[in-house]
Amino acid sequence: MTWTPSEKEIAAILASSAPKRYEHFIKRAADTESIWSLEHNGWAFLGDDKGHECIPVWPHSKYASLCAIGSWAHFQPQSIDMDAWLSNWIPGIAKDHRFIAVFPTPEYKGVVVEPKQLESDLRRELSKYG
Repeated sequence: MTWTPSEKEIAAILASSAPKRYEHFIKRAADTESIWSLEHNGWAFLGDDKGHECIPVWPHSKYASLCAIGSWAHFQPQSIDMDAWLSNWIPGIAKDHRFIAVFPTPEYKGVVVEPKQLESDLRRELSKYG
């Protein structure tokens, strides 16, 4: 499914709580069967309050673009196919002892989750699509 968030939707989602953004991410990523991150000669990473290295992800390129500022100014949104995400990325992130920062905004780090938790939540949502 193709989806482009409106400016009104973007503003509303960015103003919502981190758990609401996480829920939105799960639904939209399952709908489009894609995940977005930032890439420039390698993928973007950020740290959480516990010192974990995290891969930031968003449900659409527009949200990722809003975070391509500061040290990520040269980064560009890149789409990751859901099948590749679940079969390659999740195991690789787990093997590297990294976490995932789901739907960070320019001001906040997002919801930090373990790869297996995100995989479980995505698979649960995908199962609703038959």
